[in-house]
Amino acid sequence: MNGFKSNSLGEIEECSEKPSLQDNGNIYTATSNEFFTDEMLQSENSGLAGRVQDLERKVLTQQDEIVCLRSTLADVLRRLNLIEGNIDRGSANLHGGRSAPNTPSRTSTPSFNRVTSQSPTLNSSSSTISNSTTSDWKLRKPAPRATNSPADLQQRRSTPIGQGLSQSRSKSIHHSNGSLHSDSPSSSSVSPAPSPSPRPTSAHASLQKKWSSTSDFSVQSSLQGRLSTKSMLNLNTKSIIGHVLKHGTHTCSFNEDDGSMKFYLRGRPIVLHAPTDVRDSFEIAKVQPAPSKKLKLDWVYGYRGRDCRSNLYQLPTGEMAYFVAAVVVLYNVDEQSQRHYVGHTDDIKSLSVHPNKLLVATGQAAGKEASVSFNLIQLTQSSTNNDSYLQPHIRLWNSVSLATVAIIGNGEFSGPVNALSFSRADGGVLLAAIEDSPDKIISVWEIRGDRGQRITETRCSVDTIVCVEFHPLDRNQLVTAGKNHLAFWTLDQNGTLYKRMGVFEGREKPKYVTCIAFTQSGDVISGDSNGNVIVWGRGTNIITRFFKKVHDGSIFSLCALKDGRLASGGGKDGRIVLFDVDMNPTSVEMEVEPHFGAVRVIAEGKGSQFLIGTTRNCIMTGSFDLGLSPVIMGHTDEVWGLAVHPNLPQFVTGGRDRLLQLWDSLSHSVVWSKDIGEQIQSCAFSTDGELVAVGTVLGKWMVFDTLTRELLAQYMDGQEPIQTIKFSPDGNLLAIGSRDNFIYIYQVGSKRLSKIGRCSGHSSFVTHLDWSEDSHQLRSNSGDYEVLYWNAELCRQITSPTTLRDVKWASQTCSISFQTVGVWPENADGSDVNSVGRSSDGSLLVSGDDWGKIKLYAYPTSQPKSLAHTYGGHSSHVTGVEFMQDDARIISIGGNDTSVMQWTVC
Repeated sequence: MNGFKSNSLGEIEECSEKPSLQDNGNIYTATSNEFFTDEMLQSENSGLAGRVQDLERKVLTQQDEIVCLRSTLADVLRRLNLIEGNIDRGSANLHGGRSAPNTPSRTSTPSFNRVTSQSPTLNSSSSTISNSTTSDWKLRKPAPRATNSPADLQQRRSTPIGQGLSQSRSKSIHHSNGSLHSDSPSSSSVSPAPSPSPRPTSAHASLQKKWSSTSDFSVQSSLQGRLSTKSMLNLNTKSIIGHVLKHGTHTCSFNEDDGSMKFYLRGRPIVLHAPTDVRDSFEIAKVQPAPSKKLKLDWVYGYRGRDCRSNLYQLPTGEMAYFVAAVVVLYNVDEQSQRHYVGHTDDIKSLSVHPNKLLVATGQAAGKEASVSFNLIQLTQSSTNNDSYLQPHIRLWNSVSLATVAIIGNGEFSGPVNALSFSRADGGVLLAAIEDSPDKIISVWEIRGDRGQRITETRCSVDTIVCVEFHPLDRNQLVTAGKNHLAFWTLDQNGTLYKRMGVFEGREKPKYVTCIAFTQSGDVISGDSNGNVIVWGRGTNIITRFFKKVHDGSIFSLCALKDGRLASGGGKDGRIVLFDVDMNPTSVEMEVEPHFGAVRVIAEGKGSQFLIGTTRNCIMTGSFDLGLSPVIMGHTDEVWGLAVHPNLPQFVTGGRDRLLQLWDSLSHSVVWSKDIGEQIQSCAFSTDGELVAVGTVLGKWMVFDTLTRELLAQYMDGQEPIQTIKFSPDGNLLAIGSRDNFIYIYQVGSKRLSKIGRCSGHSSFVTHLDWSEDSHQLRSNSGDYEVLYWNAELCRQITSPTTLRDVKWASQTCSISFQTVGVWPENADGSDVNSVGRSSDGSLLVSGDDWGKIKLYAYPTSQPKSLAHTYGGHSSHVTGVEFMQDDARIISIGGNDTSVMQWTVC
C-alpha cells in the first residue's frame, strides 16, 4: 500500500514503499504520517463543528420565520372574525335586531376553524407540540346549537336583566336581607339575570342559598369545556374567570313611619333617611336589577418594571406583551390599540412566550379574594382541592384568542411564581418555574393537553433567584441566576435535576448574577451586579471570556439579537451597549434619561428597534440610530389621587411617588407629569377646570395651574393626610377633609384662597365629601361610618338630617348614604368599599373595593338586594373610581398595583 511522507518543502507527497519497523527512515515516515493524519482530522472536525453551528443557526432562523407566519395568520384570522362580527351586528341593528332579509340567521359570531386534524395542539400522548401548515384554514359557520347544551345556558345568561328578573321574582332564592352581585369574566361580560335555582343535590345542598341562578351551576361544565380545548388557535374560547356570586346579606330594616332605613357596618347601626318621593313606595325586599349598560376594559396605563424582570416581549403580530396589576397587555403601538388577558386574580409576577409565539405562560402571586371565590371553587373543583383562583399558579393562554388553555400548579406553589421559561430545543414541551418561597423551589412541568404534569422539583438556592432559562440548543439544560450564584442544571431521563455551580476561577464573585442570555453557538452569557459581562463555554461551567465593568452598577438585562449581536443594559448609568457578533463591546450606545428610570428589560422589537422597560414603570421604543422615546408611562408607588376634568376628556392622578400626572383619555397619553416633592393623597379640579388642588400625606395642600403646571399657592392644615378635597359646584368654596377629623372650608378668590373656618364633629378621620347642588351644604363620611351634614358657609353641623332628605347632591362620592346601601357586602367592616362615583346623568353608580373589583350598579342603589356587573383587573385595593365628563368612560386607580385603568361604558 502507498504511504505519505514530507518533502523538503514541507509538502505531503505520496511514497510507494511500505513503512518498515526495521528502517529508521520508514519509522520516521510512519510517525509523520500519523501526525499529519491527526492534524487533518482535527482540521476536519473543526470545520464540521462550524458547519453544524451554521446549520443550527439556519434552522433557528427558518423556525422563527415559520412561527412568524403562523402567528401572523392567526392574528389575521382573529381580525377577520372581529370584522365579520361587527358587520353582523351592524346588519342586525339595521333590521331591528333581526337577520337581514334573504340571509340565514346566525346564533353567534362565525369562527375560523381547522378542517383537518393537524392543528397546533398540545399532544398529551407524545407530550410534544405538533407543527401545522397554514394553507388549510377555512371559514365556516358554527353548527346549530343543541338543546340544553352549555351554549344554551350561556345564551340564557345573556338574557336581559329586567326580563330575567320579572320571570324569577317570585322564586324563593331572593331573600329579604340579601345583596346580589355578579362577577363578570372580562370587560365585555354581562351579569346574568336571576333565575330559578335547580333542586340541590346532597353535595350542593349547603350552598343552595349562596347561588342565584342556573347559570351559576353551569360554571363547572363551562369551565371544563374551556379547559378541555387543545387548540391553541381556538378563536371562540374566552377567558375562564366568569362566575356569578351572591355577595352576602345585610340585616336591614325600614321604618315606614319616618321613612328611615337602618343597617349595620361592623356592628355599628347606621340610620339613613329616604327622599320624600320614594319613602312611601319603598320596598326593602325588592331586588334592584343590574343596569343594562356594561363596562369594557379599554386601556391600561402603566407597566410593572420596578420589581419584575423578563416581562416585555415583541410578538409576531406586532404587539408588545407585558403586564401590570392582574392584567397582561398586548399593545400595538402602530395601531394604538390594546387587548387584555384578565384571567389572573392577583399580581402577575412572571411571563414567558412559547417558542411558537402563540402561547403565553404567566405566573401570579396568591389571590386575596377568598371570600368572593370560595363558592365558585366548591362548584368547579372535580376531585381534588382546585383553588387555583386563590393560590399561586401559572396560566397558559392563547395570545390570539386570549383563551385560557391550562391552569398549572393548582395549589402546588407556596410562593409567587417569579420566573418562567419554556424549553426551546424540543419545541416548548417543558416549562420551568421558580417560586419565591423560603426554599426557593425550581420545578419543571411537562405540558400535556389542557394541564401540566410536574416532572420534578428541587430546592434551588437559599438566596433570591431572579431568572431561569432553558438552553436554546441543548435539550434538558437549564441555567438559573440570582444572589451569590449562577447554576447550570441538567435534567436526566429519570426526571432528576443535577446542578453545577459556575466557577469564577479567582475572579471577584459578584453579589448578584442578574441576567442570562445565549450566543448563537450556545455559549451562556451572564451579567452581574458588578457591571461585568461573562461568557461561559457551552456545556461547561468555566469562564471563557470576561468583560470587566462594562456598566457602572448592575446589568439588569442582556438581549441576544437575531443577527448574533448582543445588547446589555445597565442600571445606574442608564446605558445600553452593543456587542458585535464576536462578542466584543463596540462604541455604539444609547442612553435612557434618568427621570425614566434605569434599564430593567431589553427586548428586540420590529426591525432594528428595541423595547426598553425601566425601573420607573416606563416602556420606551427606539434604536441606536434614532434614540429612545416613551410609549408607556406610569406611577411607581401607590396611587391615591384621582380627579376628572369637568369639561375635557382628561383626568389627573397622583401617588406616593410624588408624581402628579395629567392624562388624555382619547390619545391614552400623558399630557404632562410633575414631581411636586410631596406624597399625594387626593386631587380635585376646579369647576372650570383651570385649577387642580392636590392634598398630600403631611397636611400640606397645593393649587396648580392645569395649563402651565405652575404652583399657584400652598397651604397647611394639620399634620395628617388630606383624605379628600373638593370644589363647590359654583366654584366659590373649597372643602378639605383631613385625617385629623376636621373639614376645612376655604373661600376661592381671584388670586388666593382664604380660610373661612373648620367643621368639627367627626370622631374619626374624614373619608369622603359631597357638595349640594346649591353649594350651601356638605355631607361627609368618616372612618367610623358616620354620616354628618354641614352648613358650609357657617362651618356648623346640621343636627337634623331629616331636613336634608330631599337635598340634591352635586356628586356621589360618599359610600355611606341612602343611595348606596346596596354596594355593601355581608359582614362589611366599612373599609371594603373604598370609592364610589355617580354618572352625571344619574343613572349609574360605580364602586371600587378592597378586592380589586370594579362594580357597576343602577343608580340609586338603595335596595339591600342590588345586582351589579363586576369586573377584575386590579390586583390591589381600588383607591379611586370616577366617571369621565361625558359618562362614556370610567377611570379607576389601584393602590399598590400602581395601575390606572380606563373602562368604556357600553
